[in-house]
This record gives sequence, structure tokens and C-alpha cells, in this order.
Amino acid sequence: MGLAPARSWPLEDSMMKNRVYCTCFDRNYLSRGLALYHSLQRHSRGARLWVLCLDPASYQVLVALALPDLVPVRLSDFELADTEVAATRPTRSLIEYYFTCSPAWLLYVMEREGGCEWATYLDGDLFFFDSPDVIFSELQDAAFAIVPHRYPVKLERLRRFGIYNVGWVGARNDPDGLAPLRWWRKQCIEWCYDYVDGERFADQGYLQKIPAQFSRVKSIENVGANLAPWNIENYRIEFRDSAVLIDAACPLIFFHFQGLKKRMGFFIFNSHRQYSAPFSKVVREHIYKPYVDELLAIEVTVGRIVDVTETKSLQRSKVVNVRHYIEGLARNSRDWLFRILDVAAGRAFLVFRGRAY
Repeated sequence: MGLAPARSWPLEDSMMKNRVYCTCFDRNYLSRGLALYHSLQRHSRGARLWVLCLDPASYQVLVALALPDLVPVRLSDFELADTEVAATRPTRSLIEYYFTCSPAWLLYVMEREGGCEWATYLDGDLFFFDSPDVIFSELQDAAFAIVPHRYPVKLERLRRFGIYNVGWVGARNDPDGLAPLRWWRKQCIEWCYDYVDGERFADQGYLQKIPAQFSRVKSIENVGANLAPWNIENYRIEFRDSAVLIDAACPLIFFHFQGLKKRMGFFIFNSHRQYSAPFSKVVREHIYKPYVDELLAIEVTVGRIVDVTETKSLQRSKVVNVRHYIEGLARNSRDWLFRILDVAAGRAFLVFRGRAY
């Protein structure tokens, strides 16, 4: 692929110079993407975050905010640099196209950050509670880093969507790091759809092939990385000495707020019931409440530039058969029931006058 000329950005911190991050989002994920940025800055000051802006509104906001160590890139500019990825757009739904972009976007950033040691893709709905330094301490001999879903036994059926999660994917800037990244990009260009096909699923299914095909691939072991609704049942969560602890020993590094949605006008819902996962008072008050409060505060700031109060989730791909259609109807009915139960049980946050209760 032909790459546009790299842009030079000043590097201030010798430690952060070796690590850069990237993510992508549109206006519907603006508050989440900015919460990710602010949490990363709090716990890894000076870390540069590149953002692929998936619509003009998100680019407009990020340019207007002019935040330090945040590099916004228009989707159109990325597509000009990677025409092979851009050529897949007519053949895929919007969410499938965004999935297709993931490895290519990480490669794009790495090729423009020539002095970096590591480039890491982060999902836009992550939020840091502690420094990622401890993760990189695991990666001293690695060239490619992935994080497992860590499904509990009762959710083993979900392994068909991939053993590993795209929430954190890192590549070292050397041949052993670039080889799997380029392979992943190529596979996603060939096939990247929002349904399971054998071992393939979107951009995620390919990750489980990488450890066997490439050298120096590391599955992150620290359970404080990528705690999420689907795996929280595995652990005992407590709050002590101003920190969230997992099994009384491991600090929470970052949480994956997958499935968080604003619905029914005044409520913010989580996805724990979808996974039959616990939602304790500690989890509500010390993991979710700080995140929700930050989202609401960001929406006030961003709302002066573009309206983000009525955000929408990306529509999943079109059904490919009758079974998928029936499953979709059942899912929608279940979600409505879960929301009613969450309101009754106090799991949902009531938003009133910009504050969450």
C-alpha cells in the first residue's frame, strides 16, 4: 500500500517516546473515547493517543479541543493512505468496515511513529484505573501482545467469537512485531464480517491463530488488564486503600465497559446481566460510577461543539439467515426485560440534571 508522508510530532518524555497508543470512534463514542484519553493521561502522563475519527463530527470536536498528546486523523486521510482497506468498504456493513480497519490503523500509526518501541491498539470503551507499566513489564521479551477474554466456564460457548479480545493489541516495532500485524491486516481485508464462520469472526477471530504462526507472541497474564462484564465473575472485587483490587492482590489496570448504553431517556445500563455476571456495590460505586461521572462531564464540554446527548450504538450487520433473524428478535426482547430488571434492582444509573444516581 502507498503511505502518505509521516508527520513529525514532538516527543517530551523519554519513557512515553517508546509507547504510543491508538483507537477509533465516531461521535457516538466521543465521550467514551475522551474518557479513555483522560484516564490514560492520568496514569501514563504524556502517552500519545492517535484517534481515527470515523466521522467528521468526531474530528471537528477533537481539533477544537486541541488536547495535548492526542492526534486526530480523518477517516478519509487514512483511506487515502491505505487504498486496499478502503476498497473493502462497499462490500461490508459499517461496523464490519470499522473492524476491517483495526489492524491497518495500528500499522498506519506505527509507520508514522518511527521512534516508538511499542504501538498498541485500544478499544474506545476502555478506561484506565492504574498505570499500564505493569503490562509492559510482562512484554520485555515479546513482540506482539494480545489479551484473553478469560471467559468463566459457564460462558465457554462464547469462545466461538475468539479466545482473545481486540480491546488491547500491541506490536513491537521490529520484524517479529510487524509480521503478525501485517498478516492480520491482510486477513481482515480478505474476510471481516460480523458473524462466525468456522474460526473466523470479524477482526477478532484471527488473533487466536497468531501465537501458533508467529514468534514472541505474548498473551497478557495480569488479570487487572481487561476486566470486563464477561469475565468479572471469575474474581473477587474489593475496594481498599483507594484502589480496586482483584482477588485481594491485583490492582485493576483497565476495565472494558462493553455494552454500556443510555436508554429509556434517563438511564445508563451495563451489560452484566447479559452475561449473568454479578454487579456488586463495589463494582457499581468504584468502577462504574467514576466512569459514568466522567462521561457525563465530558458530554457537557463536548456538547458546546456538537450534540452527543443522543448517542446510538452501531447497528450490527444484516442477518444472513432465518436463524440469525430469530436470534436477533430474541436478543432484543431479552434486552428490554433486562433493562426493566436493572431499573428495579438499582443496577442502572438514573441520570438527572447531568448527574448519575
